[in-house]
Amino acid sequence: MDDDEFLARRFEENRPHLRAVAYRMLGSLSEADDAVQEAWLRLSRAGGDGIGNLGGWLTTVVGRVCLDMLRSRTSRGEQPLEVRVPDPVVTPQDGPGDPEHEALLADSVGLALLVVLETLAPAERLAFVLHDMFAVPFEEIAPMVGRTPAAARQLASRARRRVRGSAPVPDADLMLQREVVGAFMAASRAGDFEALVGLLDPDVVLRADTGAGPLGLSREVRGARTVAGRALLFRRFAPYTRLALVNGTFGIVTAPEGRLTAVMSLTITGGRIVEIDILADPARLEGLEGQEWLRPAALD
Repeated sequence: MDDDEFLARRFEENRPHLRAVAYRMLGSLSEADDAVQEAWLRLSRAGGDGIGNLGGWLTTVVGRVCLDMLRSRTSRGEQPLEVRVPDPVVTPQDGPGDPEHEALLADSVGLALLVVLETLAPAERLAFVLHDMFAVPFEEIAPMVGRTPAAARQLASRARRRVRGSAPVPDADLMLQREVVGAFMAASRAGDFEALVGLLDPDVVLRADTGAGPLGLSREVRGARTVAGRALLFRRFAPYTRLALVNGTFGIVTAPEGRLTAVMSLTITGGRIVEIDILADPARLEGLEGQEWLRPAALD
């Protein structure tokens, strides 16, 4: 094995970790792949000589690349944050069975948390993700954001307060989650408005991201009765819905004839649904990986 092959093998060993870092930073699976690919290009140009801790070096590179991408988003003034639902990781309800998916979902990185991360300033997001999720020291984070270690610590602290104040913590009991989501599906199919209201927290938030198409349905709504009314609007799609794991917790996918048209993440706290995040952007759904299990033949 020559030096290039050895370096490539070592990079591949780090790829799942790097993709997990980039996914938390960007909330986009395709952009995460782009960031990881850029890290490989930089490594191949630099070579491995003189890099003592390759994993740490690559994590730093991916962090810098993601920071640049986040800042570029801000400068372009992309779509409003209130209707931006990050890319979900969708797997069958019996589990991912894929080491790379397991790496992506480690530490329960649910969509509700990613939605809050979308509201952070780029430097805050970097400091929080790298330190709180991946234990990167502030001394290594500081040069990435052009701050002192103490200032980088403050960035992470501000982000942490925002996360704790805004990101609901889902119930850990997967069987309870399954029961609540199943009841939500049954009430929706039956058109039972009051049953839906009973499953929802009074202050429930629903976000629907339909992308840039002509539907004009991307929006955020609040309150149990309003959200229940929205759920009933989509009753006609009920025959095509099924349970799935969405970022490691129970959610719902809509897939007529195996074609994914919507992914719904439900965050359940205290036995009630406190947040619903729906991705129904056809362009982004088409690009989601691992959809083979949704095909009718795979469900027979």
